[in-house]
Amino acid sequence: MKIIISPAKKMNIDTDTYSISDLPQFLPHTEILLDYMKKLSYDEVKSLWKCNDKLAQMNYRRIQEMDLRKCLTPAICSYEGLQYQYMAPNVFSKSALEYIQNNLCILSGFYGVLKPFDGVTPYRLEMQAKVKLDGYRDLYEFWGDSLYKFVVDEQHMIINLASKEYSRCVEDYVKEEERFVTCVFGEAIDGKVVQKGTKAKMARGEMVRYMAENNVNKPEELKNFCGLNYHFSEELSSDSNYIFLQ
Repeated sequence: MKIIISPAKKMNIDTDTYSISDLPQFLPHTEILLDYMKKLSYDEVKSLWKCNDKLAQMNYRRIQEMDLRKCLTPAICSYEGLQYQYMAPNVFSKSALEYIQNNLCILSGFYGVLKPFDGVTPYRLEMQAKVKLDGYRDLYEFWGDSLYKFVVDEQHMIINLASKEYSRCVEDYVKEEERFVTCVFGEAIDGKVVQKGTKAKMARGEMVRYMAENNVNKPEELKNFCGLNYHFSEELSSDSNYIFLQ
């Protein structure tokens, strides 16, 4: 069983908490993307990133100086978003760390797919970025089905804790005989399930921690999750969508 999650925009360098175990699987593709961005002007790359001047200037300097093989941070420690804060991998037990290394996949516009202890460097490149490279219209075409092929395993079971921007990189290629379970964390409002971005990110992090601490190996075991006062809704859920209401 594999778990897919999104990256976070904010990143840091942490070479002390854990050691890296490997370089990313798709590093040759990352080198192509880095070379592409280095050739863009400041205005072009700022437009690609869709960010303010402060962030654009910082990341423009980063790509000019970037070394994909030195001073690397384990991916699980590199991202600082809410999902990662609530996951809190820095306090995981040894068995929980082994669990995420075997089961967790971080999707990335720049790196493709990362295992938790793959070494990365801070970057900015969202999956929705309009990268027009070698005839590809965007990053979805650039990566194609390669991310799906990396994620799917012999169990043909994927737990989706990623945003739609990232999950489509895998979901679009899932075969009929495979099971793809999306966890939705929402509130019942006027008869509809409403998922709020901030709370959903927090819950996704809590869910990863729950799975790692409890060695979850079957989707049905997710139904016992009650972090952040979310509870599984049998009535609203299906085999492919697990709904948790707060």
